Amino acid sequence: MSMPMYVPPEQLIKDRAEFAKKGIARGRPIVVLEYRDGVLLLGENPSGSLQKIGEIYDKVAFAGVGRFNEFESLRVAGIRYADLKGYSYGRLDVTAKGLANAYAQTLGQVFTHEVKPYEIELIVAEIGDEADDTHIYRVQFDGTLRDVEQFGAIGGDEEPLHATLEAGFADDMDLADALRLACGAIESIGEEEVPSSGWEAAVLDRANGRRKFRRVDSDTIATARQ
Repeated sequence: MSMPMYVPPEQLIKDRAEFAKKGIARGRPIVVLEYRDGVLLLGENPSGSLQKIGEIYDKVAFAGVGRFNEFESLRVAGIRYADLKGYSYGRLDVTAKGLANAYAQTLGQVFTHEVKPYEIELIVAEIGDEADDTHIYRVQFDGTLRDVEQFGAIGGDEEPLHATLEAGFADDMDLADALRLACGAIESIGEEEVPSSGWEAAVLDRANGRRKFRRVDSDTIATARQ
């Protein structure tokens, strides 16, 4: 009987992390940033049917980069989690923090115990009635959970993206300003200009009714960039 090859635990974790990071880096990035009336999530997405940004609950939104089938399964699980919690307790008990914690536990378990880690990173965002009630969380492939303050990015080449967002961000931006900044930041790390139809964007907007989530169409993006 042959003995299985021994791999030191630290080397195994390192190899899994490098594998996941390479897969995520190949994906098109998503930018999240706060503006005057809420939160914008925007990314390049030439597909008209495979969406990377979606609604989870009344005031909670989701975005994912990496392998579509992996983050889509978590998005669907998040909707079920939110519906069950909202029904069992109350709608106000469904929070981005609770959902992000659940995602972090799932990704951490997969990263530690499964043969192949998930090649994804997630953003979970929530808004309230006031700007101070905004919460944005980033969940990494290994279950690491981080707060995002004002702006952030997942996927692609993050450092230059973050630098561009930091240079252009202002506290009182309207939606048009936020769209220009987010599109410009992503294009700054690409090789060509992205057409208006090549973007996917959505907002959590305090001006909406109970459901704060709405998608931003290509005409609105084109007008903002003129």
